[in-house]
Amino acid sequence: MSIEVSIDFFLSGASLMHLDMVDLKRIAENIWEIPKGSRPDMNVPVHIYSSEKLIQDLDQGVIEQGMNVSTLPGLVKKVAVMPDGHWGYGFPIGGVAAMDVDEGVISPGGIGFDINCGMRLIRTNLTYEEVKPKLQHLVDELFKAVPTGVGTKGLYTLKNREFDEVMTAGVDWVIENDLGWPEDKKFMEEQGVIKGARPELISQKARSRGRNQLGTLGSGNHFLEIQVVHPSNVHDKEAAKAFGIDIDNQIVIMIHCGSRGFGHQIASEHLRVFLDAMPRYGIKILDKELAAAPIKSREGEDYFASMACAANMAFANRAVIMDQTRKVFSKVFGRDPEDLGMSLTYDVCHNIAKFEEHIVDGEKRQVLVHRKGATRAFAPNHPDLAEEYKPYGQPVIIGGSMETGSYILAGTHESMHEAFGSSAHGSGRTMSRSKAKKQIDGKKLFEQMLEKGIYVRGASWNGLAEEAGFAYKNLSDVVEACKGGNLARPVVQLRPIGNIKG
Repeated sequence: MSIEVSIDFFLSGASLMHLDMVDLKRIAENIWEIPKGSRPDMNVPVHIYSSEKLIQDLDQGVIEQGMNVSTLPGLVKKVAVMPDGHWGYGFPIGGVAAMDVDEGVISPGGIGFDINCGMRLIRTNLTYEEVKPKLQHLVDELFKAVPTGVGTKGLYTLKNREFDEVMTAGVDWVIENDLGWPEDKKFMEEQGVIKGARPELISQKARSRGRNQLGTLGSGNHFLEIQVVHPSNVHDKEAAKAFGIDIDNQIVIMIHCGSRGFGHQIASEHLRVFLDAMPRYGIKILDKELAAAPIKSREGEDYFASMACAANMAFANRAVIMDQTRKVFSKVFGRDPEDLGMSLTYDVCHNIAKFEEHIVDGEKRQVLVHRKGATRAFAPNHPDLAEEYKPYGQPVIIGGSMETGSYILAGTHESMHEAFGSSAHGSGRTMSRSKAKKQIDGKKLFEQMLEKGIYVRGASWNGLAEEAGFAYKNLSDVVEACKGGNLARPVVQLRPIGNIKG
């Protein structure tokens, strides 16, 4: 039985749509629906995956943006919003939408400016007891080895030909240049390479913003974090063991970053192209941030090929940061990275559009899935997974705040039906960066975290204040909503002990 829930939303400012009231149907314990008929221009319903607790504090912009997305041509089944959903550019962050390849469109607003922003988890055979005496030294060395903050340059300035290879080959370029291990590749989404990249489409301005960025963390909520797995935080021992987490108080490292200014430039350039092209294709949108072009148009195909260039650069960027991390741990502990067990558990995107096969109306169809602030969460035995993970489902890496920690989940069969094999990607902001800075001083936050046993280095005190834990949703609430909505199931919770921030 569905339960009618009425929530008042008063929208103002630059909003394009004003609603006095939106009726949400609660169609399952953690699934809420805005029916297709809520507005005459909606092509599909919107499903919001959320607990009752989270729905009460839902950003009102998520409702508006979800409904706006539902008006795009060529959508199949539904627009899905993940439990960490919040206001974004065009699409809500946490938005998932799949397009028919013949009738649908591709929209940069459904991918994000930081193309292939994503997460990477590195396991070790070290324990907390071994790392604790060296923690501050480790974090200080990582801070020196991995450039952080706005405008920082990486360790490599590539020639145009070399950068073309990065854009085309992704992690293969890293491996070929002895900056990564060959076995890393099979534990990455798409094995670290999005096919169809065309470097000849990339402008000189975009190239200039990307050629010297390999191995850089960036700013904002990007991080490199040392974490510990307490035995009490293991929810599924069998899956955790398959993912390489099988030691009490084991140390792991998480990397969160993307394509930096390179992806931003590509997205910005194609948004302008799409705004000019839409009248020729008869595409009407409610918000210019949803600028789109047909998938099978010159503009759409050029954008996908350019997006793939940025996505491959992001795969390479995280891989180079991993190489630097291995070198730092080796230096501090006086042992080879192999001896430290520093293997890759998984690398997954959360700002991407990819061609995938999904069941639509009882038939297997190829669709273009947009995931904007959402993580792929493929089911057990999916052919795209490494053999080691097939019995358990895809590892889903959900990053939390630097104070509260993160989670590893596993994809489910239900998620393939519910949300095109997708799950949340993080805890989701509830407070603007400017408001967070007004509530706490970065230096005071640093001291508070140190008292909790978390040593953090950042590019600035303001940058730290912006990322305070209270500026985010409760991550455990988000994970419970993922579980309740059958998007993914918890495997382990990870507690932060050391962090470098942009």
